This record gives sequence, C-alpha cells and structure tokens, in this order.
Amino acid sequence: MQQLETVTRAQTRSICAENTKGEKGKGAMLKPQQDEQGNWIEGACARELGQGWKIKPCVRIQPGEVYEMADIEGPGRILHIWMTPNGIAFRNAILRVYWDDQKHPSIECPIGDFFASAFTSFQTFAQISSEPVAVNPGNAFNCYWPMPFAKHCRMTIENRDLKDALQLFYQVDYELDPDIPEKPAYFHAQFRRNNPQPYGKVYTILEGVQGKGHYVGTYLAWGLNNKGWWGEGEIKFYMDGDIPPGCSVEDSVAEHGGDCFPTICGTGTEDYFGGSYNFENKTTKQYQEFTTPYLGVPHIVRPNGVYDSQMRFSMYRWHIADPIRFHEDIAVTIQALGWRSHGRYLPLQDDIASVAFWYQELPTAPFPELGSVNDLEII
Repeated sequence: MQQLETVTRAQTRSICAENTKGEKGKGAMLKPQQDEQGNWIEGACARELGQGWKIKPCVRIQPGEVYEMADIEGPGRILHIWMTPNGIAFRNAILRVYWDDQKHPSIECPIGDFFASAFTSFQTFAQISSEPVAVNPGNAFNCYWPMPFAKHCRMTIENRDLKDALQLFYQVDYELDPDIPEKPAYFHAQFRRNNPQPYGKVYTILEGVQGKGHYVGTYLAWGLNNKGWWGEGEIKFYMDGDIPPGCSVEDSVAEHGGDCFPTICGTGTEDYFGGSYNFENKTTKQYQEFTTPYLGVPHIVRPNGVYDSQMRFSMYRWHIADPIRFHEDIAVTIQALGWRSHGRYLPLQDDIASVAFWYQELPTAPFPELGSVNDLEII
C-alpha cells in the first residue's frame, strides 16, 4: 500500500454500461428512451426521474456476439475488473484482452475459470478471498491483477452459447499514466483443458512461452473420474533451456521417455496449493474448503446421489510473494496420479482444466486453439 502515499501524474477512469468509453465528465448521461410505439427501450425504471438516474446498469450479449467491454488508448494500467454475469454457463463466456498492436489476445479464458470459479453458476456460489481475485455473494467477480499497457488495451466478452443471451453487469477501473514504461511486463492468462487426460501423460499447464517475465499464478479445475485419492502428482517448472528451443513438452519430459528435467519440482498436488494430507479435515473426515490471500481450494463439488456423480475441485495458487522468474522460456506441467492396488501409482484420466497467469514483454506467441463449446462444456 506504499504507493498510496505518492502523488503521481496518473488520471483515474472507469468504464461501465453507462460510460462505455470511460470519458471524463460523461458518466451517467443516458436518458430513458422509448421507441416510436412508446415502448421503453432503456431506463423504464427511471421514467419518472429522468437523466442522471440509473438508466443502463448492464448489457445483453446475444448468442454469437462479441461485446467490446473496453477500448483504451494508453499508456495506462487496468486496476480492477468487476463483473457479474447470468443467463448462460460461465464456460460459454470468453474474456479476451489484447495489448498494444498485437493481433492475438494475451488473455483468452472462460470467465468462470479466469476468476477461479469454474464449477460455479448463477445459482452456485463459492466465496474467494484472495489478493488478486475476490468472488463475493451474488457471484460478483473481482480481479485486481495490475495490467499495464504502453499503447492500447482492447477487452472483449464473447457469448458462445448456442441460444441464450448473456446479461452482464461490469466495471473496468483503470488509470491513464504517462509514466508507464515503453516496454512494460504485460499480463497474460491462458486456458487449457484435457477431458479425459491421456493415460500415462503429464498435463501441460503452459508451454511455448518465449522471452523474459515471471509466472504469477495457477488455477486448476479438476474433475475426478476415479474413486480414491487423486492428488499425488507433482507440478514442475521448466525454464531457461530446461526444454530445448523448438522441442515440446510431449516429446521432452522424462515421464514421456525424454531427457529433460525441471528446475522446480513440487511434492504433490495438495502441497502446491498450500494444503497437506488430502486437504482432509481430520475431525469431519471430509475434504475441507479454504480460501486465503495466495492459495486455496474454495469450491468442492460433492456427489449428491443423483446427477452430480463426480467430485470436482477448484484450486488456486498465486505466486505474488514468490514469483517464478524466467529469462528465456518457461513450461509448466502437473502429473495426474492416484493410487491402485499394492501401493502403486495410478495415472489418472481425469477432466483437468487450467489457467496459467504470467507477465512478460511483447511480442508473444499466439495461444493454442481454445476449442469448441463442446470441448469446454463441464459434463
């Protein structure tokens, strides 16, 4: 909070449905509107009050539509994103952010996964009380990752639902700051999913990243397809030549018969996410949810004996106090391991989705294809 004691040249701005450009002195200027037949188009609730009152707090994004949430000329910095969506599954709403002149996005992620809430919905809530991400009652999504940009920021939401509209309330708080460096470290977030995870293979959280930067977070949405404990797998960070240029994780890592080994290796899935011994509450003999500033398991989906037949775990780990710095390249994997008979590991074929969060300089490589609506659906 030391920055609060310094007066800077930055100018604070905010974008919402009632000031879509974030212009100075132009918030809340909308008026109640009627069509030629006298039907209310906007602001019917304020028809007796008029301009200056609450007219348009949200937008409706139709199926197949890409809505531009923000288009900002820099230099500047995104400080806070708040949104609350309803009407469609969160996996069908895709957040994309483009920095400067780069044509491909540096953030491309379903909104539920971006806010560490893949298994929630308009009717299902799980509290998150972390430093960069907060999810509060009503499924209010908040992001505090600082996102500087030198020239330009473009932020969109795509509604990929096949038939329903997305109702989105949102606010993008930012500052225009002439003191942003010409080459800042840009925020990135990349989504991946395997369903099911191929037998005997490691899950790749991130690869193909070249350049200099620091890795700041991992989110996993893990759906079990086996009984028993599932979190014996180790997370591994390969950086700065651990995997030679031009070589893939698939062909290089020791688990797949290759000769590449990581610089950083964890001890188990629950250990990496800040827990131990199966995330188990020893009193209740049940998995225990928790949410803390830097790590947590805020949501566990438990079988109900009917249609919710599989256990699912939502887990985040923010490397804010301990960023993982790379100077040439980085790749991140995690093993999917449970137990089988006679004390042997079982390579799992679970439903695993992830979001990798990191900062690096531009230009950056395009992400892998996101996949179809069916590829992302939680079933």
